[in-house]
Amino acid sequence: MAAGTSTPKTRRSTAEAMAKGQRDISVSEFFAKNKHLLGFDNPRKSLLTTVKEAVDNSLDACEEAGILPVIWVQLEPTQSGRYRVSIQDNGPGIVKKQIPLIFGKLLYGSKFHRLRMSRGQQGIGISAAGMNGMLTSGQPVKIVSKVSVRKPAHYFELQIDTKKNQPEIINGKGDGIDIPAGEKGRQYIEKAGIAWETVIPQEDGTSEDVTHGTRVTIELAAIYKKGRGSVDEYIEQTAIANPHITVHYIDPDGAKRSYWRSTTELPAEAKEIKPHPYGVELGHLMAMMSADSVNTVGQFLQSSFSCVTPAVARRICEAAGISSRVTTKKIGRDEADKVFHAMQEANIRPPATDCVVPIGQGLLLKGISTVVPGEFYAASSRPPAVYRGNPFIIEVALAYGGGPQTHAITRDEMNELIGQTDARTLRRFLMDTFNGVGSDGADKIMKQAGLKTRKSPANLTTKERLALHDALQNVSISEGQSMQVMRFANRVPLQFQAGACAITQAVMSMNWRSYGLTQSRGNLPNGPVSVMVHVASVWVPFTSESKEAVANYPEIEKELRLSLQFVGRKLGMFLRRRQRVKQEGERRSVFLRYLGEVAQAVHGMNGCNTQEVYDNLLEVAKKKTAEADVVLDERGKVIQDESELDLGEGVLIVDNAAKTVPAVDAAVKPAAAEEETAEEDEAVEQGDLFDA
Repeated sequence: MAAGTSTPKTRRSTAEAMAKGQRDISVSEFFAKNKHLLGFDNPRKSLLTTVKEAVDNSLDACEEAGILPVIWVQLEPTQSGRYRVSIQDNGPGIVKKQIPLIFGKLLYGSKFHRLRMSRGQQGIGISAAGMNGMLTSGQPVKIVSKVSVRKPAHYFELQIDTKKNQPEIINGKGDGIDIPAGEKGRQYIEKAGIAWETVIPQEDGTSEDVTHGTRVTIELAAIYKKGRGSVDEYIEQTAIANPHITVHYIDPDGAKRSYWRSTTELPAEAKEIKPHPYGVELGHLMAMMSADSVNTVGQFLQSSFSCVTPAVARRICEAAGISSRVTTKKIGRDEADKVFHAMQEANIRPPATDCVVPIGQGLLLKGISTVVPGEFYAASSRPPAVYRGNPFIIEVALAYGGGPQTHAITRDEMNELIGQTDARTLRRFLMDTFNGVGSDGADKIMKQAGLKTRKSPANLTTKERLALHDALQNVSISEGQSMQVMRFANRVPLQFQAGACAITQAVMSMNWRSYGLTQSRGNLPNGPVSVMVHVASVWVPFTSESKEAVANYPEIEKELRLSLQFVGRKLGMFLRRRQRVKQEGERRSVFLRYLGEVAQAVHGMNGCNTQEVYDNLLEVAKKKTAEADVVLDERGKVIQDESELDLGEGVLIVDNAAKTVPAVDAAVKPAAAEEETAEEDEAVEQGDLFDA
């Protein structure tokens, strides 16, 4: 034997010794060591994830119960590096025995095993948020829940036993506390210092009592910052995708903001469906057959899958070479494999789509136009499609124009953002803080302010901050401004891992130059454009448990491309129409400038009537520049001779400039024509709304 290859005389360990160290690992113990998989990988993101998981649960509960949601979100700093997060809703409440399990046990819930559109899917989120709070602050999760005005409220303080994945109740001798209903309960809550909103404020100034709902309070190590990826941005985007909700938000500085609902109509209730044969895998099929050992194969196929009729079940069995009357307990692995392949090759209709509830074209326009300033809006809601047997719908809304975010910021807000940022350079601060500010836009702002790109934001002097704010207010970054992409899945904003998401990749792969925007290859287009993309499905294919990016499936990529092309065509039509109106307006101005002189020159040559010549030339000018007279009604339709020309649906245009086309007035004297039109040289009438 060669030197160096002999086995050591003494072993480091034996099989028996290693066996003694092996044991079960609970799911909570695993995620306690791998919190980054759930979105708790840094203090700032942990704060957002905690709020998001609690708000998602509240909205799901309210909608399932048929209640218009009202959500309270409050962030309170408790000490350096710690925040108390409180979320309350007016939902149906939770029965007492379920409260510890919902908030104190991972992988526990009602949504994982059903195929129906909902925000939560895995039964991990809110319990993981509580576990993260317990690990980083040592404080228990506090829950108050009330199901009726006449029944007591239930108050729990609990922690998670990560080794057993079980809740530990630490108040009420391990059984929680029941707070009596009525005035006695109010007095107890005030005396015990338990946080609970008692009234629901209305937008008209009235209010009503809170008779049911749930409040969860979690204290955790966190960092609060405004800008991209912040709680503020999450709440704002949630209001866009959920116009039926009202949110009352109190930030760590005590500032209160209310996002009032824009509709009182709840989304349609999503129906639960059975798995589709195209979406099942062989191992899952075998497990389903093993659990159902009573029915025949034909009965099993009809009762366990959607869209399988007796005729379809019979064809599947015939293709698999087995009898439809044989019981499932007699089906072995080889027979199950044949049934599986027969199911995949059978002609089966797509699943029902009433399990997916889109936002809708009208509400998309209403939501994005309320929050995103602009002059042009377009929306598209695609017909339902299917991936791996799971129905899904793609919706897209686009906003163009309006002032950039940098123009709306105050000096105090800028100083606050500078104090919160951890960016090392001013260039990175501008790009990370303001939506749509790319590298070119940041360079233009810094050049105007006379600041170096490597300058640290924290080291800016008072004079330099004034110069920076002035540049933010006045520099036009439309050309260097990158498109802002807002991603949603089942009405929930996705704020991280944008580069790994199929939505972002679909936007970047589009040729936006065809629609009037500038774009470098492989990058987002430039211009004052915001795009909102919503993926609604019974099972959104996220890339990880943190639910931050949508996975790439060919069917999803195709629908994304078609939706983006739809709104892109609308934008291109609008930009081309606006350009034509502007060009014709400028052309008319040139005509009007010289009509008076031409009329007088003709009079001097042949002695004809000057006013008559002027009127005839004016009529010709009107005909040749008729495009400048386009008038648009309040729904974006072109009005011609008091009749409307409908050019499509799903578009909203807002005229922010309120410009007008040069007036054509036949009564103007020829000598005064140039003076009257020179002042309106480049004015263009764009209308209020345009449905292009």
